Amino acid sequence: MIIRKSSDRGGANFGWLNTKHSFSFGQYFDAAHMGHGPLRVLNEDRVSPGAGFDTHGHQDMEIISYVLDGALEHEDSLGTGSVIQPGDVQRMSAGTGVRHSEYNHSKDEPVHFLQIWIMPERNGAEPGYEQKSFAPRDAEDRLQLVGSRDGRDGSVTIHQNVDLYRTRLSAGGAVSHALAQDRLGWVQIARGRVELNGETLEAGDGAQLSGAEEISLRGLEDAEALIFDMAA
Repeated sequence: MIIRKSSDRGGANFGWLNTKHSFSFGQYFDAAHMGHGPLRVLNEDRVSPGAGFDTHGHQDMEIISYVLDGALEHEDSLGTGSVIQPGDVQRMSAGTGVRHSEYNHSKDEPVHFLQIWIMPERNGAEPGYEQKSFAPRDAEDRLQLVGSRDGRDGSVTIHQNVDLYRTRLSAGGAVSHALAQDRLGWVQIARGRVELNGETLEAGDGAQLSGAEEISLRGLEDAEALIFDMAA
């Protein structure tokens, strides 16, 4: 297990946007942190009230937005318009090309969210969009599947061999997940403080794992985390 501490991440503060990058992104480049398996980008963004990302383009990437606090307003060239709130998971497949904008939906409160990019199984696919809401109670001290290759159990469909879980841990609550020999794992602590395989991690920290490892998470306080189980 290799821990990526929050304080070691790249990032920038543009005033309207305070962003932290677990992997190389934008003006931040680190050859030792270019992603993990198909997971290419994991940004933690805080956007000021009324501000946001103007219309811009993407291609050949699975883009997932996961809101922690506030609300994120989305519009794209597919004709989709939506507001993403805590408990929602949005997946946009850029495929052959899509343009979109993202804004803080509120004029008064900041929005805090994770933006995740996963490289697709193949390039040149048709662009697509999906958004689903997940009941918080189904993640309380257990793993809740929110994204998968086959969309099983009501999860959003990711066009890559990835299972994405979330968990909301109480203090003392615990979950575990076994990685198969040919799989890669990444754990991202979204909030709170946890013990992961005997190591203490805090909000913003991440951990890279290899196959045949057990992922054991225990809440040291109320916490929230994402677990990626991915093809090597």
